[in-house]
Amino acid sequence: MHRFLRSFVLPALGAIAVLAAAGRVARLVGGDDPLEDRPVRALQTALGHQPDDDGAQVDPSEPRELLDRVTAPLSWYSGVPQTIANGTFWCGVTWCLTRDWRSAVAPGAALALETACFVGSAALVGRPRPRAVWRPEQPHATSSFPSGHTAAAVALHTTLADLLDRRGARGTRGSRVPGYVLRYGIPGAIALSRIYRGQHHVSDTVAGVVLGRWSAAVVGRELLS
Repeated sequence: MHRFLRSFVLPALGAIAVLAAAGRVARLVGGDDPLEDRPVRALQTALGHQPDDDGAQVDPSEPRELLDRVTAPLSWYSGVPQTIANGTFWCGVTWCLTRDWRSAVAPGAALALETACFVGSAALVGRPRPRAVWRPEQPHATSSFPSGHTAAAVALHTTLADLLDRRGARGTRGSRVPGYVLRYGIPGAIALSRIYRGQHHVSDTVAGVVLGRWSAAVVGRELLS
């Protein structure tokens, strides 16, 4: 119990405090309609989307432009039920491959740590979602800062990349591409999809990336080192 408190609980409380302070500063400096949202609105308008703060669902009969078609499944993939299922699946796969309980629980532990920090910091920040943007899906009733979808994607996929490295595959040519895709490609694409679809300010996803990487690093140090 003492090690759990020292290794996970106390660092999580510190991360919540840092994220909450950063979110408050972001709101103080940029307000609830920061300049960082303007390029996103301009891109949405250029691609024919009208601002809709009500989160109206996309009419399936309307033609969909390329970025809409690409970002929709990415945003869906990073949803809460899908992430829970994804984490459970990879815990099971890791156990079957390694028979090592530390490796097997690592994906779930990274998601649990990230989620605890996200929930705690979001409750303290309370940042509204972007204004006057095209938003084809209803946002969750949580603070926009930090981006929980981005943080979860980074935490999970970075941990999977760390597990791949731990299997002794870091130096092999064939494993580098999967490692890069897991560590950077998938989380980066999800972060961009959340911004483009009006769910988050840019700074929300930056905070989500930091939180996800930190969560994966803590789990890697305590379970995989």
